[in-house]
Amino acid sequence: MSKAALVEKIAEQANLTKVEADRAVKAFINVVSASLKNGEDVALVGFGTFTIVDRAERPGRNPLTGEAITIAAKKVVKFKPGKTLKDEIAV
Repeated sequence: MSKAALVEKIAEQANLTKVEADRAVKAFINVVSASLKNGEDVALVGFGTFTIVDRAERPGRNPLTGEAITIAAKKVVKFKPGKTLKDEIAV
């Protein structure tokens, strides 16, 4: 689903204009991004938890040349779905 489609669905379900729904989606993204940058997890009970995890340096290969390379360590965002979301999807 694209951001535009998400905004449209939120506007529909929450009785908002598309402009208001777009503002809400952008605010949500900004708050989650800022929280993760500050090292805070974002837990939405029933939906899931966004966290930052450290990915260790690891060996890899350049797909064009086949040459062995080292992929640098970095921080990545991880999402762990909550029980309610898991149960919804399993149906």
